[in-house]
Amino acid sequence: MLGACLGLTPLLSMHNLLMLALLCLLNVSFGAGMLGWAVFAPFGFMLDPVFDRIGRALLEAQALNGLWTRLDGTPLVPYTNFNNTVTLGSLVGWAILAPLIYAGSYFAVIRYREKLARRVERWRVMQAIKASKVYDVYSWFVT
Repeated sequence: MLGACLGLTPLLSMHNLLMLALLCLLNVSFGAGMLGWAVFAPFGFMLDPVFDRIGRALLEAQALNGLWTRLDGTPLVPYTNFNNTVTLGSLVGWAILAPLIYAGSYFAVIRYREKLARRVERWRVMQAIKASKVYDVYSWFVT
C-alpha cells in the first residue's frame, strides 16, 4: 500500500519522502514496497488526467478556500506541493483506494504463499539468486 502511494503520486513530493521513511521504519517488506511502486507507477501516469480533475475540483471548491488559505500559511505545509492539482488529486485518490489496495495485496500474498511459493523456490533463477552473495547480505536484514 505504501509502494502504491509512491507509484500513484508524483515522485518529487514531500509525502513520498514520508512514505519512503515509513517503508524503512515500519515492520513491512521494503521489497514489496518497491514492487508496489513499480506496479502502480504506470497506473499513476495513466490516471494523471483523473487526478488533475480531482485536485482541481478540490482546490476550486469555495467551501475549502479557508482550509487552503490556512494550510498555505502553516510552516512546512506549502512545501508539500498540495496546490498542484495532480499531487493533491493523486494523494486523495490513493487515500480512497488504500483500503482496497491493502486488502487486495493481503489476499494476493496469502494466495502466493499457498499456491506458488514452493514452485518459485525450485526455479533455477531463484536458486541462483539464493546462492549469490547479494542474497546473503539481504538475508541479514530479513531474519
